[in-house]
Amino acid sequence: MEPWTPLDIDPEGVGGPEELIERLDAMGPETLSRLLTEEKAVVFRGFDITSGTLDDVLDRILPNRSGLAPRPATHKRNTDDVWTVSREQPHIAVRPYNEMSCTHAWPSRIALFCHTAPASGGATMVVDGARWLASLALDLRERFSSGVRYVRYLHDGSGLGASWQDAFATTCREEVEVFLDGTGTEWYWTPDGGIHVSWVRPSVVTHAVTGTDVWFNQVHRWHPAGCGPGEALSRVLSVDRLPWNVTFADGSPISREEVNQICESGAVAAVDVPWDRGDLLLLDNVALAHGRRPFTGTRRVRVAMSD
Repeated sequence: MEPWTPLDIDPEGVGGPEELIERLDAMGPETLSRLLTEEKAVVFRGFDITSGTLDDVLDRILPNRSGLAPRPATHKRNTDDVWTVSREQPHIAVRPYNEMSCTHAWPSRIALFCHTAPASGGATMVVDGARWLASLALDLRERFSSGVRYVRYLHDGSGLGASWQDAFATTCREEVEVFLDGTGTEWYWTPDGGIHVSWVRPSVVTHAVTGTDVWFNQVHRWHPAGCGPGEALSRVLSVDRLPWNVTFADGSPISREEVNQICESGAVAAVDVPWDRGDLLLLDNVALAHGRRPFTGTRRVRVAMSD
C-alpha cells in the first residue's frame, strides 16, 4: 500500500472560523462526505477556531451529533454533545482504537478539537484499519474470525472499577435487566451483589461505503496485557472479578503474545497528527483508529461524534 496521511486544509486568505464555515457551506455535506470517504481524515489548520466558534463548525461537519453509550468513564462531560478527552496519565500512550467499537452501535465520524496544545508530545496517533488488518498474520486473523467477547464485572458499590449503579445510572435491578435484555448481552447477578455481563462483537467490520474490511475492536485496550491498570488488577483479582476483560467469542482466553502482535502491528501503521491551538481533526471512525502520544504540559482536546 502507498503511504497514507490525512488531508490538511489551510486558509486561503486571512483565515478565521468564518472562512472555514464559508468553505464548508460552499462544499456542502455530500461533497464533504465524499472527501472524508476518500481521505479518511481531514485536518483543518490555521482557522483559529475557538470554543466559542466550535459549535458552528461542528454543525457543518457533524450534522447529527450524539452522546456516549454507557461504558467505562474515559471522557468528562462538557456540554450536551462535546466532551473533553481524558488528560489522565499523560506519560502513557493511549493505544489507537475506534470510538465505541466495543458496543452495538458506534459513530461513523468523530471530530477532535485542540483547545490547548501540550508543551511537547501529545500527537493523536491515527491507524488505517485496513492496513492494520493486512499487517496481521493470517493465523491470528483466523483465530479472531468469530469475533471477540467483551466482559465486565460491576460490583455492588464496594470494589475496584465501576459499580453497576454508576454504570447504569440506576439503583433498580429490574431496570438493569430490562436494558440488558434488549441489547443481546449475556448477564447474571453474582452472590456478592455484583453483575457479570458479556457481549460478542466482531473483530473485523466492513466499511458501509467503501466495502473495505477493517480491523475494528478494542482487544488491546480491554485485555490485561494492554495499557492501563488491567495487568496490575489481574494479579490481585480472579478473572471473573476483573472490571473489564476480553476473550475470544467462545470465552477462551486471548494470550499476551496475541495482544502484543496486535499492538506492534498497530504501532507500525500509526501516523502522528500533531496539535496546535485551534486545530480540528475530522475522522472516519470506521476506517481509522485513533490514540494519543505521551505529553508534557497541559493538553486539552475536545471530542464530538455523529452517525
